[in-house]
Amino acid sequence: MQKGILLSLMLLLFLMTGTGNVLRGQIVTDSNWVDEVKTVTLYKNGVELEQPVMVLGGDDRLLLRFDILGAETENYRYRIQHCDSRWQVDDMEPYEFINGFEEGPIENYASSFTTLQPYVNYYQYIPAQYSQLLISGNYVVSVFPQDYPDSILLTRRFCVTEGSVKADATVGVPYDNAAIFERREVDVTVENNNDYTGSMIPPMLNPAFFRVVVQQNGRIDNLRQLQFGGYDRGALSFKNHAENVFYCGNTFRYFDISNIRTAMYNVWQIDEYGGEWYAMLKPLEDRSNKVFITEVTLNGGMKVNVWDRTNKQTEADYVYVNFSLPMDYPFLNGNIYVVGDLTQWKMDEHSRMEYNMELKAYTLRLLLKQGYYAYQLLFLPVGETQGQTAVLEGDHYEMKNTYTAYVYYRAPNDRYDRLVGYVRK
Repeated sequence: MQKGILLSLMLLLFLMTGTGNVLRGQIVTDSNWVDEVKTVTLYKNGVELEQPVMVLGGDDRLLLRFDILGAETENYRYRIQHCDSRWQVDDMEPYEFINGFEEGPIENYASSFTTLQPYVNYYQYIPAQYSQLLISGNYVVSVFPQDYPDSILLTRRFCVTEGSVKADATVGVPYDNAAIFERREVDVTVENNNDYTGSMIPPMLNPAFFRVVVQQNGRIDNLRQLQFGGYDRGALSFKNHAENVFYCGNTFRYFDISNIRTAMYNVWQIDEYGGEWYAMLKPLEDRSNKVFITEVTLNGGMKVNVWDRTNKQTEADYVYVNFSLPMDYPFLNGNIYVVGDLTQWKMDEHSRMEYNMELKAYTLRLLLKQGYYAYQLLFLPVGETQGQTAVLEGDHYEMKNTYTAYVYYRAPNDRYDRLVGYVRK
């Protein structure tokens, strides 16, 4: 096993205990637990940019892909677990949520070809062939070395929805009519689905049994649980509360490193040094006071791509991408983070920009696979957990964010949280 991964696994074994259930009782996120794990994607098979959401009883499967840096191939396994509505691994046993095996070997892999950075690309269909998920809700798939079953290399979350209720979402002017040029309100209604033909018993429209969560793009720092606002012609209405209102942000910044022979969109320079590729992005700017400009970008998404090769999964190289934000003085009351799929939407030490006194700029370096990346700069005040777009991006009502509503249901005698509805706007 590669030395770097082995050392990381020794630390994980020290920190984690259990036998095959190291995630049970924990709240899980999309995480890479060792630095050698790169470019993890989980999406519907055949639809690369589609969200990892399946319909209960359907034929869809998800495709999990990831790279391990280095030339050696290793034996890895995956494990599927069921979670509650807050993404905490619950007490459901495998036979209760899957018909087939919840765990198995990852047998599909290929080594990189003609790249300066060697790596091995692995992929696995979720669930595996001849297996079927039996209940709706939140799930997590984790990957671990065959010889270290309690040491997790990566985790990725996905959902299975019943569609046993009809959920709808509308995006409009905030209920309080305040800051209408900076904010938008997301209202959700839930009603009986008269077209539902699935095997689950349709839920009772009792607001006490429902939990409605709204997500803006892929952000995990400003998730909102909506409050029940009353009945609307027999439907449950979740509207007219502060939790429904989101600051809009701005068009996502982006860059393209699909071509390493020449600089492309928002890339100032790209070169090879010492057997590695380095890209310097064009200096970033404070956009908080600038006019809104509409551009077509992925709302924080990413897409692996390479211009002059045929197989992007194994022929795309890795590039050290350098971000810089010129600023005369650093912030004393908070930090700046690069947020999007490229940093798993997290604000942590891996996405935090550091101030360089000599350059008079905030800087960050990320090792990324060739492709297209969209992101935004969030400012996180000291002591807070929710990032702000106003400080560096600005907030514009014209911004076409993607809002996703998850409708969970749990009656008093239920043993798990059902995902009965799902809608994206």
